[in-house]
Amino acid sequence: MAIVLGIETSCDETGVGIVADGRLIGAALASSMDQHARFGGVVPEIAARAHLESLVPCVRAAFRQAGITPSELDAVAVTSGPGLATALQTGLAAAKAYALAWDRPLYGVHHLAGHVAADTLEHGPLPSRSVALIVSGGHTSLLLLGDLARDPIVHLGDTRDDAAGEAFDKVARILGLAYPGGPAVDAAARDGDPTAIGFPRAMLGAGHDFSFSGLKSAVARHVERAGPDLVVPDVAASFQEAVVDVLTRKAVDSCLDHDVDTLVIVGGVAANGRLRRVAAERCAAAGVTLRIPPPHLCTDNGAMIAAVGDLLFTGGAPPSSLGLSADPSAPLTRASLDPRRV
Repeated sequence: MAIVLGIETSCDETGVGIVADGRLIGAALASSMDQHARFGGVVPEIAARAHLESLVPCVRAAFRQAGITPSELDAVAVTSGPGLATALQTGLAAAKAYALAWDRPLYGVHHLAGHVAADTLEHGPLPSRSVALIVSGGHTSLLLLGDLARDPIVHLGDTRDDAAGEAFDKVARILGLAYPGGPAVDAAARDGDPTAIGFPRAMLGAGHDFSFSGLKSAVARHVERAGPDLVVPDVAASFQEAVVDVLTRKAVDSCLDHDVDTLVIVGGVAANGRLRRVAAERCAAAGVTLRIPPPHLCTDNGAMIAAVGDLLFTGGAPPSSLGLSADPSAPLTRASLDPRRV
């Protein structure tokens, strides 16, 4: 049985997780979100300072919950990209220090592969082939997956402009809703009519890529025209419906086009209630098995990084060098960032 410590500091959440043989046994999470709210987005230096303050207490809390000591660990895994440069460097420096002090192998992990691996903590190992829809603040991608620890990750489609989560944040700002925008729009939409406004569904018939910039602009134009007659819940519900419609249609089509019977939806936007319901309906109609982690594993956390580390360690992947650098724009081609990239 392998026991792996995972550290995640790519953005504004300090996450630590301990996974033993595919099972989460200890976790801790600290967020600096409240410190960023007045700026309407994450401020990198504030996030990095918050990681410095929270990381060691989170590591200690995760060990306490797991009921183990560092001597029982087999490996240390850490997000080394993509993300905010200063935030990544904070977590990476800590992980290197722990790996060196405890004489354990270090695995640099791709943040988005962590989101995929988070589902294994809830539903067990992934099938030999699956399609993953990653929807978050900075990424919207459709991926064809094999063995996450061994096989290359194939991009079927990506966003050409705004990511889905980014569009939620921008629309929330347009509507005067709170930051972060995803939960705020979701909450407002519950009192609205999703058919009230026919917002555009971009690129529905154009392969597996996404575009949400035009939808965001359509919302802005509607708000300008509506003036004092604006009904915020209807706009939120109609916008959300447009995003969910495109995401779920393209995801199910990708499964059918590539003869895959399992769809995994992960990332922060996967916590959205409407997305989860529509995806379930469309997957059931298409005969596709749907896997979505519980909401607490959709947002950034250390457990997902430990899950990737567990897969890499048990799969015999080579560890990363202690000279591994943070890569804020790391492309997603494998779960492990190349150990030769120093």
